[in-house]
Parts: sequence; structure tokens; C-alpha cells
Amino acid sequence: MVFADRRQAGRRLAVCLEDLRGEDLVVLGLPRGGVPVAAEVAARLDAPLDVVVVRKLGVPQQPELAMGAIGEGGVRVLSPEIIREAGASQAALDRVEREERAELERRVRRYRGDRPPVDVAGRTAVVVDDGIATGATAQAACRIVRAQGAARIVLAVPVAPRGIAAAFRGLAEEVVVADTPTWFAAIGQFYADFTQTTDAEVLDCLERATSA
Repeated sequence: MVFADRRQAGRRLAVCLEDLRGEDLVVLGLPRGGVPVAAEVAARLDAPLDVVVVRKLGVPQQPELAMGAIGEGGVRVLSPEIIREAGASQAALDRVEREERAELERRVRRYRGDRPPVDVAGRTAVVVDDGIATGATAQAACRIVRAQGAARIVLAVPVAPRGIAAAFRGLAEEVVVADTPTWFAAIGQFYADFTQTTDAEVLDCLERATSA
């Protein structure tokens, strides 16, 4: 399955989540690419939209390959196997984390401003991204949401490798994937338009959801 863009992917994903309609939900998008997907899901399920801010820790020579992730509240998830295979030193890991921590803090200020986060305590949190490759970023997001008191976490993405649910045992009660292709190399191969989402687009999605 190839999606036209993230919004179409969100509409298709929302169909897979229809059984959640009527629950006490919060839909949380991972900036930046997960937010347009999450906006469509939130609109379809008539649920509030917010962000859960995380940053991938990319391998220095292959920044698209995640050796871990960090998130709000000091959450840090590492992938020891990828770190070992990439030959990344502790110094390199520390350097990447410093850089990404600064960007994470910038994004929190940019996306939230004076607006408090939507309260997830005791509710079902639907954590949405535009796809999963290694899973490190989504794992960090689930840990953040759990720390915020969510009663149940549903991780939902348009596309991911087969068997990805095993990586989220103990982190999410349910993993929903619209398409699990036989051959998976990168998320972008399943989108006709995989243009990078901008900060302005993220803010537009949040503002539209607030005013709806």
C-alpha cells in the first residue's frame, strides 16, 4: 500500500481505530511527521489532539538509523544492538544526545508555548506517527505517555515492518498498523509525498484541532 501523503494515511489509519470511538481518548502525534497523521485520526474519532515530543538519536554516519531516542521528562531509550553494529562510541552518543536535547527543548517551547499539555491521566492515549522503522522513537513516546498517567496506550501507525508489535510489549496495550508490507526498507517508500513536515504545519494542525 502506498499513501498519497500523511493526511491520507491518517484517514486510512482512522478507519482501523473506529472501535475506539466513544472512549475517553487523547490523540498524540509525534512531531513532526506524525502530527498530520494524528490530526486526521483525532478529527475522525472526535478526540482532542496534542503532541508528544521525542527526538531520534541517529547514528552519526547514518542519521536516519536510530540508535535510540529521547523525550520530554528526561525519557531516554537506547538500542544497544544498533549502537554496537554501528560502532558508535560513547563520545559520539553523548554528542548526538546533546544536540538532540537542545532541539527537543526548542520544539517543546515552539509547539506548546503557553498552552498546557492535554491531560492524559486515566485516559486512553492513542500515540500516532507516520510509520515505524526501528521503533526507538515510538518506544520513547510510549514511556512518556505512561509516565503522564495514561490508563491505556494504543500505538497507531500507517505502516511498519511485520512483527513490530513484539517491540512494544509492556509499553503499549495495543499496536495498530494499517499496512505491514512483506518488504520494508524505509517509511518513505510507502508515501508518494513524504516531504518533511514543517513547524508551521504542526502548529496549524494543533490550532485547527483546538478551534474545531
